[in-house]
Amino acid sequence: MSPARRAVQLLLGLLAYALSMAMLLHAGQGGMPWDVLHQGVVLRTGLPFGVVVGSLSVLALLAWIPLRQRPGVGTVANVVVITLTIDPAIALVTRLVPDPGVAASVALAVGGIVLNGLATSAYLGVRLGPGPRDGLMTGLVARTGRSVRLVRTLIEVAVVSVGWALGGTLGWATVAYALGVGPIVQLTARWFAPRGLVTPRPARARRRARARTEPREPVPATTGPRSGEGGMPDPGR
Repeated sequence: MSPARRAVQLLLGLLAYALSMAMLLHAGQGGMPWDVLHQGVVLRTGLPFGVVVGSLSVLALLAWIPLRQRPGVGTVANVVVITLTIDPAIALVTRLVPDPGVAASVALAVGGIVLNGLATSAYLGVRLGPGPRDGLMTGLVARTGRSVRLVRTLIEVAVVSVGWALGGTLGWATVAYALGVGPIVQLTARWFAPRGLVTPRPARARRRARARTEPREPVPATTGPRSGEGGMPDPGR
C-alpha cells in the first residue's frame, strides 16, 4: 500500500468513524457503547462531550502499557480528528435529518453501525497505529490469540455496562452495535487490510512470551560422589 493511499484511507476512515458516531447519537436509539460511557461521565461530571471523549482517550492509552502497545501516527490522528469533527458531524446529521421519525431513526442506527465497522477496518488497515480504544482490541488479540470478533464484542459489552450504570442512554442500537460491529470489522478487513489488522509478533518474541508463561520444571539437585565411591580415591585409605 502506497503512502498516499495509506494517508487517504486513514483520514477517510476517521471521518467516517465520526460520522457514524453522529448518526447513532442522532438516531436516539442508543449510542455506541463507548458513547454510552461518554454520556454517563458527562451526566456525572457536567463536562462537555468532547472533553470527556478526549479524557477517556488518554485513559485508554494508559491501558496500553501492560499490553505493550505502541502509539503511532494513526493513534494521534484518531484522537485529533475525531475530537475535532464529532461536533460538526452531529450538526450535519441534525441538519440533514432534523426530526427523524421511527423509520429514519432505525435507518440512521443501522447505517451508523455498518459505517462504523467499515470505518474501523479502513483506519486500522493502514497499520499506522490503532485508536486508543481499538488499541485495546488489537493488543488483546495479539496477546491472547483470540479472534477480533470475540475480543471486540467482549470489550463493547463491558463498556456499555459501565456506561449504563453511570446513567448513559442504552437502547436496542447499543446492543446491536456491541454484538454486530465485531463481525462487520472482521468481514470487511479483507478489503482494507489484506495483510490483516494486527501485525504478527516475531517468532522470537512469541517464544519469549511463551517461555515466560510456561512453568519451569524443577532441576534435581546433584551431589558429588561420596568419599570412597568412585571418583577420586579417599586419601585416608
